[in-house]
Amino acid sequence: MRWLVAGGWWLAAGSWWLVVGVAHAPRRAASTLVSMPFLFALCALSGCGKYRDFTLPEQPGGPSVTWQWQARAQPVMTRGNAGEWDAVDVLNPSVIRQGEAYYNFFSGYDGKTWHTGLAVSADGVSWRKEGKILSSAGNGSAIADNTGFEYYYQAGEPVQIGLARSRDAKDWLRDAAPVLPVGPYGSWDERGVADPYVIRAGSNYYMFYLGMDRAQRQRLGVATSDDGVKWYKLRTNPILELGDYDAFDANGLGEPAVWVARGYYWMLYTGRDHGEMRRLGLARSRDGVRWEKLPVVIAGDQAWDSKVICDPTVIAHGDRVTVWFGGGDVPRPDQNIDGQIGLATLTAEKN
Repeated sequence: MRWLVAGGWWLAAGSWWLVVGVAHAPRRAASTLVSMPFLFALCALSGCGKYRDFTLPEQPGGPSVTWQWQARAQPVMTRGNAGEWDAVDVLNPSVIRQGEAYYNFFSGYDGKTWHTGLAVSADGVSWRKEGKILSSAGNGSAIADNTGFEYYYQAGEPVQIGLARSRDAKDWLRDAAPVLPVGPYGSWDERGVADPYVIRAGSNYYMFYLGMDRAQRQRLGVATSDDGVKWYKLRTNPILELGDYDAFDANGLGEPAVWVARGYYWMLYTGRDHGEMRRLGLARSRDGVRWEKLPVVIAGDQAWDSKVICDPTVIAHGDRVTVWFGGGDVPRPDQNIDGQIGLATLTAEKN
């Protein structure tokens, strides 16, 4: 997980889009007229009209369920050798099943820049790295169909969410502009949008994501799209708030992973406390908009993930959910945590 910090995002400026800043003029007298072209231009820059009221397809609910977490003791993907593009941290897996193979679009840090790489596996446990596929981009979410792959990732300053596409998962074409920009002045996500997690439900796409406001609060929201390119944010975002002062998620939320089981949408998300320890929380919802946090906190129990467990991505098979996640042994909100990727299962049991 690459958290927003006071000095800005981990991903430096100079990425694939130009971010236009709007300077706010001093307050003028009430009688001053503002031209309509100016208002339209300001509206375009600030994302006016890119909002909707919506829910995900309603789930029926059901009996209370307890999820049991069981993680492998050792990571399933480790850092690269010294000098390689993923030598410092390997985190942010996004795993999908396509045909007979698992594809893992993961983030690697070389000490200066984050990149996205591809790894392939027959079983989701033993991975073969295929190399770097995108530079100065990471922390993304992949989906696929019979036409190819789409990868939503974060980049830029302020950080925003972009889209890259590929037919073979190796050669990629990036859209020229972000598909999910920051919100307008004063909004809950005006200082950054990140950590996309994209699912399909019914006929639409839904993106769960992190937003940061001017007070540097990091919370979770959702957007919807008919085609995966033009997105509309929920008008009532955010959908998940910070925890109480002494809670595991008091200092920030991020990296949601969402699936459907037992009559609910379920969400694993990363929570950050005031000591920069990171753990996973669990929430549920019937409509994907109104969420209930559950009294579940998942922490790493091995030396390699003792301080950080984050970045979940899931593949659900009924009552059994396979979870790939990031872990580290340094309590930091950004990189340099000796990051590696682990594997766990969540199994549903009736109470």
